[in-house]
Amino acid sequence: MGLAIKDNHSHNYGEYLTWPDNPRYEIIDGFAYAMSPAPARVHQRLVGELYRQIADALEDSHCEVNIAPFDVRLPASDTQQDDEITDIVQPDIVIVCDPDKLDEQGCRGAPDWVIEVLSPRTASHDQIHKLALYEKHGVQEYWLAHPTDRIITIYRLEDGNYGKPAIYEMRGTLPASCCDSVEILWDKIIEQIE
Repeated sequence: MGLAIKDNHSHNYGEYLTWPDNPRYEIIDGFAYAMSPAPARVHQRLVGELYRQIADALEDSHCEVNIAPFDVRLPASDTQQDDEITDIVQPDIVIVCDPDKLDEQGCRGAPDWVIEVLSPRTASHDQIHKLALYEKHGVQEYWLAHPTDRIITIYRLEDGNYGKPAIYEMRGTLPASCCDSVEILWDKIIEQIE
């Protein structure tokens, strides 16, 4: 099941800033998608445990990790004004290693690494719309965590394309390609969420 579209009009960040916080929306290619209701507890626990490990690993680095809600604005060009941007998303976890991309509104430009934890209401949106969006804007690494199946699907940008993903079970240790200091300890995470 896909997320509901607000309407068939094209929207931008300038409009987005005037909308109430409830319901929340993401905008992809100008279309506003209603965010689903609060995710299940297992989703939140998985996000929290991933965030904790990543934040600890990045403590002394120039990279910063943020957790939703956190606006990521993806301009069509470096010169596009903020209020004209038509791609605004709120990934579960965002890692940015270029401090020039960070401001009080969130992130402007492609993060280095994005993690989405899939839930039944958002799975198709994350695997289709967001995958294409992140590839188009140059997100180096995109992880899709499947809490029910206990697998992680990883897309890495090579020559501007994601290509075939790598798929792993949530067990043992899994390093991040874009952040050398980060290794996810899956056994510890699974222990915490069960």
